[in-house]
Amino acid sequence: MEEKHDAAYFKGLAHQLMFDLSDQEADDIVKEFDTLNRQLELLDAVNTDGVEPMVYPFEEETSFLRDDQVSNVITQEEALSNVDKKLEGHFVLPRVVK
Repeated sequence: MEEKHDAAYFKGLAHQLMFDLSDQEADDIVKEFDTLNRQLELLDAVNTDGVEPMVYPFEEETSFLRDDQVSNVITQEEALSNVDKKLEGHFVLPRVVK
């Protein structure tokens, strides 16, 4: 069963992410989502039989990345020195997304 992506769906999704959408914003998102779905349908129509999937967009691997240079390393205690709430060496934040 295909999920219905109407204004109420996007308003509910926004509410779960702890923000609100106006009716106009929700309607705009519905239109943009419909456009995106039509574009994806065009891509689905492309015949890809016999085409090998690509892992990277380039055929040759990039070999010119620099090596990381470690500098200004602090201890875990220093990193957690200003934290109000910590647990087992990690800082604890309130949950913001369901």
